[in-house]
Amino acid sequence: MAAWSERLAGVRGVLLDISGVLHDSGEGGGVPIPGSVEALARLKRSQLKVRFCTNESQKSRGDLVGLLRHMGFDISEGEVTAPAPATCLILKERGLRPHLLIHDGIRSEFAQIDTSNPNCVVIADAGESFSYQNMNKAFQVLMELDNPVLISLGKGRYYKETSGLMLDVGAYTKALEYACGIKAEVVGKPAPGYFQSALQEMGVESHEAIMIGDDIVGDVGGAQRCGMRALQVRTGKFRPSDEHHPEVKADGYVDNLAEAVDLLLHPLPSLPHKSPWSQGLGQLPGAPKTPSYRARLVTTGIKAAGT
Repeated sequence: MAAWSERLAGVRGVLLDISGVLHDSGEGGGVPIPGSVEALARLKRSQLKVRFCTNESQKSRGDLVGLLRHMGFDISEGEVTAPAPATCLILKERGLRPHLLIHDGIRSEFAQIDTSNPNCVVIADAGESFSYQNMNKAFQVLMELDNPVLISLGKGRYYKETSGLMLDVGAYTKALEYACGIKAEVVGKPAPGYFQSALQEMGVESHEAIMIGDDIVGDVGGAQRCGMRALQVRTGKFRPSDEHHPEVKADGYVDNLAEAVDLLLHPLPSLPHKSPWSQGLGQLPGAPKTPSYRARLVTTGIKAAGT
C-alpha cells in the first residue's frame, strides 16, 4: 500500500464536515472537539484551500457560523456549503412551493420562498417538531399531489450531541418514502451534486480534494463516489464498526481533526520493514490497531517529520 506522502499527493483542497469534526452540538450550542480550533487555524495558514460541507439543518448558516466563531473557529459564512440555501435555489428554479417540515432555526432561510398551495414537501432535521401530527400533515400533502416531490436536507441516520446520539432526518425521510411509495431527492451529503457544488465553490477538481468527516456513508462514501479521497475521524458519530463497513472503506482513519491536519501538512514517507498501515499518523483501512507511526518512530529514536 502506498505511503501517506503518495496517497495525499496532489491535494489542493480540503472539505471539512462540521458537526462531529469541529464540534459536538448540544445544549448551549455544544462544545469544540479538543484540538480542533488550532487544527483548523493551522490548516488555513497552509497553502491548501478549505471549505466546510455540512448537512446542518437546525441552524441557519449565519447562526451556525456565529456559534463556531464564538468557540474560536476561523470561519466565515461564505466558506460554508449548507443544504438550506441550496434547497432554496432548487425551489426557485423549479417553481416549487414547499410544505416545510423543518426546525424553526432554519425557517428564516426560506423567508423568500412561496409556501402557498404547496406542490412539494421539504423535510429537514426538525428535532422536537417531528411529531405524529406534523409527519402526518407532510404525508397528506404528498398523497394529494399527482406527482409528489419530497426534498430531504441530507439523509443522515443519526448524529452525536453532547447528551448522546440523536436520530437524524434520514429516519423520518424513509418513513415518508415508505408511506407514499416515492423516493426523496436529497440536497446534502451524500448526494453527488452537493459535493460537486462545494468543489466548484472551492475551485478544485475532485481528484485534487480530500473530505474529512465522521460519517462513513455520508462523508466518506459520498466523497469517494465523486472521485475524492476521504479520511474518517474517530470523533462525533464514529463507531468502531465503521472501520469494517461492508461497502465503504475510508482512505485512512485518524483520531481527530488535529491528526488529519498533521497528515496533510507533514505526510510521512514509508520506511523499510514497517507494516503497510504504519505509513502516516493515521491508520489505513483494515489495519490492526497499534500505536501511531509517529509514536513508534519516537520510541525507536527516529525523529518523524514535524516532531
